[in-house]
Amino acid sequence: MPIQALARRIERKFHYAWIVAGVVFLALLTAAGVRGTPGVLLVPLMNDMGWDRTTISFAISVGIALYGLTGPFAAAVMQRFGIRKTLLGALTMLSLAVASTTLVRTPWQMVLTWGVLTGLGTGTVALVLGATVVNRWFRKRRGLAMGLLTASTATGQLVFLPLLAHMIEIEGWRLATLIVAGATALVIPVVFLLVPERPSDVGLRAYGAEENDRDPPSQGNPLANAFQALGRGIRKPVFWLLWSSFFICGLSTNGLIGTHLIALCLDHGLPEVRAAGLLAAMGLFDLVGTTVSGWLSDRYNNRMLLAWYYGLRGLSLLFLPFSDFNFFELSIFAVFYGLDWIATVPPTVRLATEEFGDRDAAILFGWISAGHQMGAAAAAFGAGLLRAELDTYLHAFLIAGAACVAIALVLLGTAHLTRRPTPAQQAAE
Repeated sequence: MPIQALARRIERKFHYAWIVAGVVFLALLTAAGVRGTPGVLLVPLMNDMGWDRTTISFAISVGIALYGLTGPFAAAVMQRFGIRKTLLGALTMLSLAVASTTLVRTPWQMVLTWGVLTGLGTGTVALVLGATVVNRWFRKRRGLAMGLLTASTATGQLVFLPLLAHMIEIEGWRLATLIVAGATALVIPVVFLLVPERPSDVGLRAYGAEENDRDPPSQGNPLANAFQALGRGIRKPVFWLLWSSFFICGLSTNGLIGTHLIALCLDHGLPEVRAAGLLAAMGLFDLVGTTVSGWLSDRYNNRMLLAWYYGLRGLSLLFLPFSDFNFFELSIFAVFYGLDWIATVPPTVRLATEEFGDRDAAILFGWISAGHQMGAAAAAFGAGLLRAELDTYLHAFLIAGAACVAIALVLLGTAHLTRRPTPAQQAAE
């Protein structure tokens, strides 16, 4: 099998787990581009279709909600049928779904395509995929690997959004959408050629493992497995702490900033391309912040890290609506918020793995991610509704900022409850 020969050749220089992580990074990057696209399309769709902001925000919120709710079931499917098959199927469906959005003519079609279909596709090619891959392919450097995979979300915006905004200005939103669909399709053969199911399939152990792979496919119905893991998880208070914090994370990131920042900038007279460039700049800083966050999560108290991240994010959200939207103040926001955008993910994954073990960690992280997207969906729809009713985004930003500060205080108060790693775990890291 060619992939076995490639893995053994690469093994002489570095572990093949990093190749798998690189391909999954590419898949997550593309899915992030798909998820970020509606934020660029919001105003063009209003102008082209004559729909109001609330209608389009509702379709986007459906996609965000399904993106989150798909996570735990996608993790269970990966455990039952395999990462490789699940990822290939999801990318194929996602590419076709995005291409079909160019045919929308009515609001319900918008909900079906950008809401239901892309929500299911991106929900599978999401951070729960990263958590599953990291838990299977890595025994050490898990925080760093998860930080790199999480950073793909920021890089996806960095790559796609300025290009899409420019294409929309020149050729219209439909051609821009087809570019996203084509980019998604190009990832499919890369996954097929380079991603084995597990390390033992290419004669290797997981990175840092001292014994052979003991991670056989799970048995039973994936739907039942997902709910059984949830039943075990909800008995622990830490599950609800992580779920609540991730709800606020979604409320303050892709639901609010990812969906409405460009529209907010347009309200203040900034051109759409420049506003998309602001998102891209934030993505660049988040690429650094999230990677560093992964490194820190291997070494420091993860609840304390989360308290800092949410607190600083809350302050930046409270600052933005009162700024003058000039270059200097937007630059401060881009750096301040960008470094912290999704830095919360590596510590959250680390805490889930420490508290729930490898058996349930990926599925329960999927349920925790569902909380993230429920918060994001609430912000995507709620901010659009508040803007339509009050003619301002101010209240939406105040709510999100205050929520971040509140959860930061809760995490700070429970930081002493974080489990201490054993000497063996410290040595492995």
